[in-house]
Amino acid sequence: MIVNVLLDLDGTLTDPASGITNCIAYALSRLGVAAPPPQELHFAIGPPLRGSFATLLATADAQLVERAMVLYRERFADTGLFENTLYDDVPEMLAALKAQNHRLILATAKPHVYARRILDYFGILAPFDAIYGSELDGTRQHKVDLLPYLLLCEGIAPETAVMVGDRHHDIYAAHANGCLAIGVTYGYGSAEELAHANLRCDSPFGIVDGIARAHL
Repeated sequence: MIVNVLLDLDGTLTDPASGITNCIAYALSRLGVAAPPPQELHFAIGPPLRGSFATLLATADAQLVERAMVLYRERFADTGLFENTLYDDVPEMLAALKAQNHRLILATAKPHVYARRILDYFGILAPFDAIYGSELDGTRQHKVDLLPYLLLCEGIAPETAVMVGDRHHDIYAAHANGCLAIGVTYGYGSAEELAHANLRCDSPFGIVDGIARAHL
């Protein structure tokens, strides 16, 4: 049976810490707010960014959050997008999964227009059969909303799909939609966040072994 492998981007394929934290700091500065140290912004890597800005700004003001998003993207669209590092062995991992006839589908909370550019920049766009992400206005920014849309559009039966990611949003969305979940421990999720994953992997190549052990 061909397995549909739904792959997260940030913290799973690439390490985006520099770009995300630099752009958050830029947005906060433009709003006159002092930014925390970069390591204290790692909580914002993976989850929907609007929620992270609401936390950082201690606000429920949707207009202020949207202003922060606009400022974030001022820097991210041309600079922060590429302040990013591909994890070791990711190209080889993708090639190994394709060689086993798995379908590879990107499933990211990041807007798909940015995600596509990142994959292309790192030379790993070709292995993907489809790319799914949020819209710039925040539509489907939550994985629990993105996955049913993805499954419907691609005609995928949930029991033939596995979601691979590093945060609890990935694990929760997978289970909520009837998919298996593989948590990667080398990203930004804590052990507690990944506790309910069906399997946990310590490296990109571990994903290949994990999917083989899942017996889908």
